[in-house]
Amino acid sequence: MIVDFPHTAPNGYSYSFEDFKSGIVRIWLHSHQQFDYNLGARTKSVWGFWKPKSNKYYSPVNSKTVGKEVDIRSTRNYSAMPIKLTPLESAFFQ
Repeated sequence: MIVDFPHTAPNGYSYSFEDFKSGIVRIWLHSHQQFDYNLGARTKSVWGFWKPKSNKYYSPVNSKTVGKEVDIRSTRNYSAMPIKLTPLESAFFQ
C-alpha cells in the first residue's frame, strides 16, 4: 500500500496499513512475540499516520487520534514519535 515508507520493521515485528479516516492511513506495528499477560495473543501498537495525498506523516496521540506532523527522517522504525535528544545525547546518537 505505501510504496515509499522508509522504515523496515525490526526483527520480530511487521507493519500493517489500514484506512483510518477519509484520506488518512493508520500504520500499525505488530509484535510477533507471545506474552503471558494476554494469553499468548500477539500485540500491536500504532506507529503513526500517513496522508497519501500530501505524503505527510503524523505522530500518534493514541491509536484513534492523529497528532502533529513529523519529519519522517526524525522518526524511528518503532514509532513516529520524534526522539528529543539533549545536545550531549545528539552528539552520540546522530
